Amino acid sequence: MILACEGLTVERGGTAILDGVTASLIPGDITAICGPNGAGKSTLLSTLAHLMEPAAGSVTLSNKPVGAMHPLTRARNIGYLPQTGEVAWDVAVRDLVALGRLPHRDAGEAEVRQAIGICDLDDLAHRPVSTLSGGEKARALLARVLAGQPQWILADEPLAALDLAHQLAMLRVLRSEAEAGCGVVLVLHDLALAMNHADRVLVLDKGRLVADGIPEEALSGGTIREVWGVDAHWIGEEGARALVY
Repeated sequence: MILACEGLTVERGGTAILDGVTASLIPGDITAICGPNGAGKSTLLSTLAHLMEPAAGSVTLSNKPVGAMHPLTRARNIGYLPQTGEVAWDVAVRDLVALGRLPHRDAGEAEVRQAIGICDLDDLAHRPVSTLSGGEKARALLARVLAGQPQWILADEPLAALDLAHQLAMLRVLRSEAEAGCGVVLVLHDLALAMNHADRVLVLDKGRLVADGIPEEALSGGTIREVWGVDAHWIGEEGARALVY
């Protein structure tokens, strides 16, 4: 199931937040969306999930318009993890994760248990969400997405609230999902995480797609200088690179 956008333009108050973005995303890959503040990263992710309506352009899944899909079909195929995970009711963690099964209209007890285990939440399953730390809540919200077993996972800054060990653990989970054939798209501010863990990087700047390719090409020193205005270079071996500036 290829997730694609063509000529995607999103406007707010007469200003283009996205300006003619075209990309074709491949299942089995981890794709990172990078760029400075205000570049349009979260807007692109939201529009791919059909949470925002574009002013122009299209989003398709297997050549079918995402906006024309029945909401349940769309929710079964695309799991979205927002940047700020608000939980309206103070439910137990297990009940929160079980909400991921709503598009399937079943309890999905095995899938819920599996998602809780994958996200290292077994000891927290009966805790109210209000008692969790920011990182624990982030893992619970990811588990809710995983419980729905979507074909695509779209996650906005999923690592931001996590300590180093849980960042790596979540990246292992997402890599495992990709290896199982799921498409994974992450908004990331940390360029080293994108360099070391993504298969592909999209770089946005002022709403335009300015680089698209493997991390070494999309996050070259020249691109970083042009987009972020920083003179920097990479050191270290493949998979363990650090950015020096």
